[in-house]
Amino acid sequence: MVSRFMVLLAALLAWSGLQARPFDVDDLVRLDRVSDPQLRPDGKAVVYTLRETDWDSNKARRSLWLLPLERANAQPRRLTAPGSNAEGAQFSADGRRLYFLSSRGGSSQVWLLEGEGEARAVTQLPVDVSGFRLAPDGRQLVVAADVFIECGADLDCTRQRIDATAARKESGKLHDKLFVRHWDTWADGRRSQLFRYALDPDGIVAGPAGWLTKGIDGDVPTKPFGDLSEVAFSADGRSLVFTARIAGLGEAWSTNTDLYRVALPASGAPVNLTDGMAGYDANPVSSADGRFLYWTSMARGGYESDRRRIMERNLATGATREVAPGWDRSPDMLALASDGRTLYTFADDLGQRKAFAIDTRSGAVRPLTTAGAVGGFALGKDRLVAVMDDLDSPADLWSVPLRGGEPVRLTRHNAARLADVEFGAYEQFNFAGAGGDTVYGWVVKPTGFQAGKRYPVVLIVHGGPQGSMGNLFHYRWNPQTYAGKGYAAVFIDFHGSTGYGQAFTDAIRGDWGGKPLEDLQKGWAAAAARYPFLDTSRACALGASYGGYMMNWIAGSWNDGFRCIVNHAGIFDSRFMSYSTEELFFDEWEHEGTAYDRPENYEKQNPVNLVAKWRTPTLVSHGMQDFRVPFEQGLAAFTALQRRGIPSEFLWFPDENHWILKPRNSVQWHRAVESWLARWTGPEAPAK
Repeated sequence: MVSRFMVLLAALLAWSGLQARPFDVDDLVRLDRVSDPQLRPDGKAVVYTLRETDWDSNKARRSLWLLPLERANAQPRRLTAPGSNAEGAQFSADGRRLYFLSSRGGSSQVWLLEGEGEARAVTQLPVDVSGFRLAPDGRQLVVAADVFIECGADLDCTRQRIDATAARKESGKLHDKLFVRHWDTWADGRRSQLFRYALDPDGIVAGPAGWLTKGIDGDVPTKPFGDLSEVAFSADGRSLVFTARIAGLGEAWSTNTDLYRVALPASGAPVNLTDGMAGYDANPVSSADGRFLYWTSMARGGYESDRRRIMERNLATGATREVAPGWDRSPDMLALASDGRTLYTFADDLGQRKAFAIDTRSGAVRPLTTAGAVGGFALGKDRLVAVMDDLDSPADLWSVPLRGGEPVRLTRHNAARLADVEFGAYEQFNFAGAGGDTVYGWVVKPTGFQAGKRYPVVLIVHGGPQGSMGNLFHYRWNPQTYAGKGYAAVFIDFHGSTGYGQAFTDAIRGDWGGKPLEDLQKGWAAAAARYPFLDTSRACALGASYGGYMMNWIAGSWNDGFRCIVNHAGIFDSRFMSYSTEELFFDEWEHEGTAYDRPENYEKQNPVNLVAKWRTPTLVSHGMQDFRVPFEQGLAAFTALQRRGIPSEFLWFPDENHWILKPRNSVQWHRAVESWLARWTGPEAPAK
């Protein structure tokens, strides 16, 4: 498969005379990352966020860029200063003002740019603003901030309590319910809440805060990954719809989020619009005429990877129906055409992540893209301005026609940095997996591939497990970093993966080590038979999270398959995991009950029970701030390896969570993995 980027690269190399070089993790961590496009209301320009790596300070910085769209080959320009963070851009209805979130003043607040002038602070609150929404008429601003519920709209009260806690000599924390910690953060009693402010004619906050989520015992937006896409104004600005999960005592084992509607400016209690709907309800979007509300909804409670249905609510009558009930995919964000006739979204689909147009009346679904991965978009009159990437192209902006035609690249932020880089060519394949089902996988050739030569191989197992490792550019587990070191890469979308229908995704429940392992073994054999350049006698398996679970499971169930294993943040003991992870609903759904009610389910395919069969050299890594798969799971796996006398190493990071995010830590992790692979697959490595 030849990608759009490869065609561009060939042209650049021919023009410049540069000698091609392999892609490396040093390239990966320095790539600029495009996200969050926002179209100006006249459609003539787009503003987006660009994430750049500050290597010296070992962190990422974000800035806003503007790209004119009215002329071909226009170049983007930076809007905000390089030294400060800025993101979350939103235009006023007339396009004259651009609001954004920035910490340039020492705390995270809302700012605005108008014309060519200097940025001005819109809010100067005593607490950080984590997100905001601008009303359609530009006269109201809704902000999200973490506050103590008892303080309500008195943000000074929250500030005083934060400062008082910091000044205390005692360090003990007392909790009477979960969450005690979530993802990578310890609970301190604060909740994210929404507050409404009026804006004066200059666009600056005027008057007191109106507490919109009063009475909501929960975080709005939801944590840990929710954002202000969970909040939507009505077209007339007289009401607001938001997503919330009521906490109570069962927050840690509940996936029941509901949509609430509150009248503006700030009168009356929020009304639950989805009462009785058991699963996730999110991504609200209102029609321009104010008659309908659309959102995504999961039918089954307790299951975070159920199929996301698109629902429509007549706000006058309450009548609710599903749009496109026959479409067996899980859409992400929603955008609605101004005439209300078409919804736009994106979803995993057979190893790609495509944009789709959906007729709101008939439910007919039409793909707008074919290859690669869409990661967000802004809707215009005749196109989407979308973030897109694929296996050898990092994210850029593309113009996607709404009525047919090929996408057109709008930005090339990494073209100069990658001008002399050669990526490995890639190809999708399929085979008969568990139960005879068609299963898909991918092969990436090593850089500098030569026909007739055989190459060592890495098998990469994705996490989730309800996810997909397809035609996308991954910024942590990127197969091109291995291709650049002379390895071929194979990855399989086993049973449990997304984009192949909900039954396929559901098939992993209660069977983590069954059908997925069978798919991996059959896919591995199919790839070896189809691609003779794969030297499977010199191979290592790599995985993180569920993929790390699979590494531990492979160590005991397929212990003659690989020369080495790399296990990041993997589950070692399923039973103990159920008592130490923070989001309990995940384990309880996957194992069909709690560990005390259904202990046999947790022991059925528990890696800890097969340690006596382990013999494969393994590199284990883990972040100490990982509360999803707690640090002790990785430490325990390393302890087992050491006690068994198996060659092993343990790389841990005191300042990382479930993911290795800091640029220098990412390079350190990759170098350790590369060294481990070379040790066991290189010319001097012992035979399997």
